[in-house]
Amino acid sequence: MVLLEDIENTTLSGNELKKYRRRKRILDLLYRHDTLSATFIAKSIGVSLPTALALLKDLTQLKLAEVKGSGESKGGRRPTLFGLNNSSIFVISIELGRFKGKVAVYDSHNQLVAPVELITTSIDDKELVDKVYNTARQILSENYIRYSSVYGVGMAMPGLVDSAAGINFTIKEEAYQNIGERLKEKFGKLVYINNDARMEAYGEFVFGEAKGYQNAMIINWNWGVGLGMVLNGKLYNGGSGFAGELSHIKFVDDGDLCICGKRGCLETEISAYVIIKKAIEAVNTNRISQLTHKFKHCTDDIRVQDIISAAKMGDEFSISLLNSVGQALGKALSNTIQLLNPDIIVLGGLVSEANQYVLTPIQQSINQYCLEQISGNTKIVISNNWRHSGLLGITAKLFQKLFSEMNN
Repeated sequence: MVLLEDIENTTLSGNELKKYRRRKRILDLLYRHDTLSATFIAKSIGVSLPTALALLKDLTQLKLAEVKGSGESKGGRRPTLFGLNNSSIFVISIELGRFKGKVAVYDSHNQLVAPVELITTSIDDKELVDKVYNTARQILSENYIRYSSVYGVGMAMPGLVDSAAGINFTIKEEAYQNIGERLKEKFGKLVYINNDARMEAYGEFVFGEAKGYQNAMIINWNWGVGLGMVLNGKLYNGGSGFAGELSHIKFVDDGDLCICGKRGCLETEISAYVIIKKAIEAVNTNRISQLTHKFKHCTDDIRVQDIISAAKMGDEFSISLLNSVGQALGKALSNTIQLLNPDIIVLGGLVSEANQYVLTPIQQSINQYCLEQISGNTKIVISNNWRHSGLLGITAKLFQKLFSEMNN
């Protein structure tokens, strides 16, 4: 019997193809609704109850679905509820930062099967694919999960990512840009890649602070300033798949050189790297600050978290520094707010942990530069789960792709 991704290399008759598609539709329904009755499934996919029961029997025998108990009675016998098998369908999700990567394995209920593993790597690391493969295999082995039970591999990564072609154009060596092909060759599984900010946005839209909002902007404020957008309830990739490069909008004339090769990008004014750089400069010039007292002889040890902690302890310099970058981000966001009129803006990333020390100046700046009729109904919040939202976003996209009839 044909399984999830085997159809690419299998010739099916008309009836077999119809059955295959119906099974995938059932798996998709169970993924999105957790547990369902055979009656509900039959109505949803447009088949008779006996046909739905036969399909569910197939999926149960394949150990892709299982009985999950009984539902509420509506006057007759309590209906049997079906759900996805907890131990039969897994995906490998990877999220890359500028210097490190996260590797995780999720089950079909979007639950981690083990703690997230960190690896030292980057998008230009020639051993990137081997590192994530070896780490993933280690997680699977330690948790007694068969490799055959893994049906997809997804990667969220910085850069100009064409998710349809599986190419990251920001990778310096052209021979290594086709990351989708490299992952497919190594893992032998269904593969999906996308930009890290867009996957964080999708994770927040499906599971987090942006859930229930049709128009949302999600900011990934780390070493860069990524922007993911949900417009009219759908993740927005843009015409070429490069939407959301907030980091590289022109912010100041004749500013510092950005990693993109241009000067004055927003990233050169407010990124985590720039915040740390300004703190180091303050310490080296003996600026009165808790940071100077603590890091006078070890400025290389200063982290964003140290600056935030100092601000929370009342350090005037740290508060001023966070206030200035908050105001700058608010000014940059004002343009996108007036263009897109979002319902909500979600802040994630290291710098977002400053909470009110950046949130207040962001709001003040938006008040200054935006029309109140447009910005007044835009909610601005800090993500409670930004460290996992990118992984959850890529996981949801993988299962969506895996179960989608459109991919047959």
